[in-house]
Amino acid sequence: MYVCVLTASPAAATLEIPMIEALRNAWGGGDATWLAPGIAAEFPLDRLPDTLDGARADLDAMGVDVNVVPVEGRRKRLLLADMDSTMIQQECIDELAAEAGVGDRVAAITAKAMNGEIDFEGALRERVGLLAGLDVSVIDRVIADRITLMPGGPELVATMKANGARAALVSGGFTAFTSVIAARLGFDENRANTLLEADGKLTGEPGTPILGREAKVTALEEITAQMGITDADVLAVGDGANDLGMLTRAGMGVALHAKPAVQAEAGLRVNHGDLTTLLYLQGYHVDAFVHP
Repeated sequence: MYVCVLTASPAAATLEIPMIEALRNAWGGGDATWLAPGIAAEFPLDRLPDTLDGARADLDAMGVDVNVVPVEGRRKRLLLADMDSTMIQQECIDELAAEAGVGDRVAAITAKAMNGEIDFEGALRERVGLLAGLDVSVIDRVIADRITLMPGGPELVATMKANGARAALVSGGFTAFTSVIAARLGFDENRANTLLEADGKLTGEPGTPILGREAKVTALEEITAQMGITDADVLAVGDGANDLGMLTRAGMGVALHAKPAVQAEAGLRVNHGDLTTLLYLQGYHVDAFVHP
């Protein structure tokens, strides 16, 4: 058995009954129910529809995401989340680069790396090299002035944890940022790269080993082993090519406002909703959300 979940942006609430009924009838689904009026609804299916891609394209144009998930094991016990452009709305290295006066150069490299066009490790080294000489104190200023949480993130983490799940932040960014964001959102642990410094300034070198795609998979393997659970119990979310390893391994791998190359491979896609969509995918009703 499966469940089709339709979601829209909470700000727009564009999900309407005729959309839901048309899709349910086309796929021979069961009775539809609201998880949040205008924002999220679901209906049961006895098989995976073979016209999912077409339905996604049609409803995407109307501001609605369509995802189909198995009923069994729907609620997950581990949240494994990327940070940049996932739990926060920015790319932390791009914001540092803007302070260093090399914002456009670094942002262009970041975009290519996240879309899988260039090697992640090489791209990271190149970008960090452009930050050489930047005062370390700039990091705190960037966090205070430039970094904002992705909408729905606090509710996602708090609700899953209130229901017994663990939460880990795994980023190709930097511990100077993940430690703050993890604490702010209530993650149980965080893993990321380090920025080397000397005499109060960045050296232009990252610490090694560099945490990239394989390191995120390793985090999944290590944490699930510690918890005594399987890949099927994991909800992973990210937006970049370096997230694909964990997204394709996790029982529920969600590409959030992701790059085209990531959407093409990820099983679940969210282009319009915020991070609370990940709660609807697990069957949570809006009334069950925890608001920290």
